[in-house]
Amino acid sequence: MFVTVAGNICLKVCALVCPRAQLTPAAAECVCVCVCVCVYVCEDPVCAMSVSVIIKWGGQEYSISSLSEEDTVMDLKQSIKTLTGVLPERQKLLGLKVKGKPAEDEVKLGSLKLKPNTKIMMMGTREESLEEVLAPPPENDDVVNDFDIEEEVIEVENREENLAKIARRVKDYKVEELNPPREGKRLLVLDVDYTLFDHKSCAETGQELMRPYLHEFLTSAYEDYDIVIWSATSMKWIDAKMKELGVTDNPNYKITFMLDSAAMITVHTPKRGVVEVKPLGVIWGKYGEFYNRKNTIMFDDIGRNFLMNPQNGLKIRPFMKAHLNREKDRELYKLAQYLKEIGKLDDFSGLNHKHWERYLSKRQNH
Repeated sequence: MFVTVAGNICLKVCALVCPRAQLTPAAAECVCVCVCVCVYVCEDPVCAMSVSVIIKWGGQEYSISSLSEEDTVMDLKQSIKTLTGVLPERQKLLGLKVKGKPAEDEVKLGSLKLKPNTKIMMMGTREESLEEVLAPPPENDDVVNDFDIEEEVIEVENREENLAKIARRVKDYKVEELNPPREGKRLLVLDVDYTLFDHKSCAETGQELMRPYLHEFLTSAYEDYDIVIWSATSMKWIDAKMKELGVTDNPNYKITFMLDSAAMITVHTPKRGVVEVKPLGVIWGKYGEFYNRKNTIMFDDIGRNFLMNPQNGLKIRPFMKAHLNREKDRELYKLAQYLKEIGKLDDFSGLNHKHWERYLSKRQNH
């Protein structure tokens, strides 16, 4: 069988080797073990660098062809998560080995010498209900494993492979706007878990786990900022949480759009290995006429999410143990004032958000 692929000069040759060759390929696959040999002949160097695999899970097959040899196993897992909803830490990829051992997340796909359309079986389960969102997660939460980003920044912020990943997200990630960007507004990007919502404690409703002053904070911020939600989970869970918190259709403010984990990238750090980050360059690349380094600020309780844009990140104190801290947590109340103060500036690049409380105190005392 010969197949011409549009845009590249490729020939695909597939031969079915099966002791029951008289059956059709579809039928033969059901009753015996078949081997599919695929050979690509390609004159396009871009094509030669691409990696295409087929993931078998839950009785279905998922084709992934958007990766390159420079991408890692974690990048592959992220693509799988986008298609299946199974989180990377819950995925077990059978047969993906290096020197007889399971391939680590930081291993580049090119080193695995995968043949085109290699079939990989995955084992793993996805989140099933909103009750799981409200139930306590495992104790080894990312919050306790966070690290100071300053010494890592120089190593990753401008590395060519990381910028290439951002460029691919700008090109391929589809943003569903909830409300159009507004001319002249700054941009506020907000994490969800532990920033706006305590997702670890038990509760009957999400309202019980909502961070104090959330709606007052968003109402105040909306006067000067377009608001974007960015969470390291799937979009269906972001939707569920925002509706549960009463954010989605609040009459006092509007959310411009929401981003999920598929908009994130993985980067390799010298000391911590492969980590996931939220590169603001994805937003700037898609909405450069509205947002840039000078008018964007991001709140997140995990500092490593700022690795690709440290100047724009503000590490918020995590909101945990809601039942104990609901009465005394004033983080959003104070940050609303900080946003109001810096909203008067044309350029945020001279600010050090690490010292936001000191900045606010000085402004309020003048």
